Amino acid sequence: MSAPRKFGFLERVKRTVRYRLHIPMLRNKQPPTHVARGVMVGMIWAMTPFFGIHMGLVFATWLVSRWLFGWNFCLVNGLAWTWTTNIFTVIPAFYLFYLTGQTLLGNFSDPLGYENFKSAVMTAEHDAVENPSQLGTQLSRLWDAFGVPLFAGSVIWAAISGCLAYWLSLGFVTRYRQRRANKMSIAKKSPH
Repeated sequence: MSAPRKFGFLERVKRTVRYRLHIPMLRNKQPPTHVARGVMVGMIWAMTPFFGIHMGLVFATWLVSRWLFGWNFCLVNGLAWTWTTNIFTVIPAFYLFYLTGQTLLGNFSDPLGYENFKSAVMTAEHDAVENPSQLGTQLSRLWDAFGVPLFAGSVIWAAISGCLAYWLSLGFVTRYRQRRANKMSIAKKSPH
């Protein structure tokens, strides 16, 4: 019996993206717009500073949009695409939101460097883990330091990401289905 194959970091990331994000889009039997709306909603919530509750927010959006407005999207794809901001990408994403927000607010001389931003977030997280009763204090401290610029910047990135996610995933699924239909059509025409 052969030993399990080991993959490098980039290969593991590529495989994860394929199996967790692309394949669920391709296997979905709903119309491409249904799939694309799910990806869009997932990306919009992924680009907000509500890390840790993105999936819950997608589910709440699905319930509200479906029952109140009759607007539906693929819940599975929405949930999966929230994973674009994860434990590895959240601090860089938040820093990007913060810088964008600082720029929108005209605070060109105020932005912290990345290392200072990361250090402040990590310190607050560590203090909250060490003393859970201090969670509110730590969140308040982070809000005072970064809150308004972080939220302002995230709105821009959520809008951009949502639009791009919709159009790119719609094209991706549509092209895949068209290629698949063409292959099946050719297979039916060819003699066995």
